[in-house]
Amino acid sequence: MLKKSKDLALNFKILRFFLISPILFLTPFFNNIQEAKAGLEFQWDQDSGYRRLKWFQKENKRKFKNTIYFFLRPNDRRSDLLKLSINIPKNYKVDLDDKKISFCKVLIGGFENRTKCLEDIPADFEINKDESSLRKLNIYPYSPIPYSKESYAIVIKANNPIRSGLYQFHSFGQPKGKTISTYIGSWTIVID
Repeated sequence: MLKKSKDLALNFKILRFFLISPILFLTPFFNNIQEAKAGLEFQWDQDSGYRRLKWFQKENKRKFKNTIYFFLRPNDRRSDLLKLSINIPKNYKVDLDDKKISFCKVLIGGFENRTKCLEDIPADFEINKDESSLRKLNIYPYSPIPYSKESYAIVIKANNPIRSGLYQFHSFGQPKGKTISTYIGSWTIVID
């Protein structure tokens, strides 16, 4: 009887070893599970006239070098545009340099190809860096942006901000023949 109880206790120890050791061995691998990238975008005031625009960024981590493409697709423009303005959120604390901002005709990437500029569009860039008021980026292309089937992009190369969060950029465009700018849409950038 004593021998049977010793064998039974030994069997339980062996069984416990085989059940617990894989868990202990695999635990470090569970820390490297990649985050699931959801195809969901949060937009404030969906019903109040905000229009969501498409964008792409190469890096979404804090304090990393990043390239952000703000797309203007054909259905985002209703006429030829003389001027573009982007309102930069106050909490997006990044030093913007007009030498690292460009405007181009773009191929929007997808499953099979990458996003890339096809042709640079010459333009003047003006950055309002006054911290007391709304920061704004004004883009003056040398010739009007045509209302066509081609997509354009404003490309900003800068370091991501220190704080993570959602940053909403609003765009306005001045149509040909008008003196005031009208709302085009908004981009919501995510920094993790």
